[in-house]
Amino acid sequence: MRGKTALVTGGSRGIGRAIALRLAEHGADIVINYVRHRSDAEETAAAVEQHGVRCLTVKGNVAEEKDIVAMFEQIRASFQRLDILVSNAASGVLKPALELTQRHWDWAMDINARALLTLTQQAVPMMEQGGRVLAISSLGAVRAVPNYTVVGASKAALESLVRHLAVELGPRKITVNTISAGVVDTDALKKFPNRDEIISQSLAGTPLGRLTTPEDVADLALFLCGDGAAMIHGQVVVVDGGYAVRG
Repeated sequence: MRGKTALVTGGSRGIGRAIALRLAEHGADIVINYVRHRSDAEETAAAVEQHGVRCLTVKGNVAEEKDIVAMFEQIRASFQRLDILVSNAASGVLKPALELTQRHWDWAMDINARALLTLTQQAVPMMEQGGRVLAISSLGAVRAVPNYTVVGASKAALESLVRHLAVELGPRKITVNTISAGVVDTDALKKFPNRDEIISQSLAGTPLGRLTTPEDVADLALFLCGDGAAMIHGQVVVVDGGYAVRG
């Protein structure tokens, strides 16, 4: 990864932080996008720089096109190229379907799905020598999870968008893939009203007998960004310890 630059949205905490650190460990310069948690972003940037690479922190709400455009203005001012885009930032309301509003729907779709389109449109001109685009999804894109209706729908839209982008960007030597993670005990999971039940069910249903960690997701991201994954394109790659295969 030496000499490469990676943008990780939502990179200050959880899965995003783990991916940023893993790429930095292998020599990539990092851009960390955040929207609220500035101190976390600065702490992560300091940890990234301990690996002898550069790190830029950029505040911006990826649900807003103008914020993404402004973010890339800062990135272009600091780096000549972008090799890796990780669309990790996510949000959404956890409510039963019958309680959802149009605002809930639009918010989840904008930040979880449409953001990838705008990010990619801005990133591609900086990927003249090819690159890697990764989107972080979840099993809720294909499975019904209580209170996950609008988030699950947005993740399904994200995975479809990845396939369409893969067809268009392949000729530019840019691979596009989705990482679908199992249950990861991050701050996001704490917002689920049935968190304890989700964790216990996941532990019981996972053949490898433990939850997926942010570092597990980061290891897969590192592989997909490397030369060994050059022909993996337009795919949803699952990292969940075997949970999904049990139906």
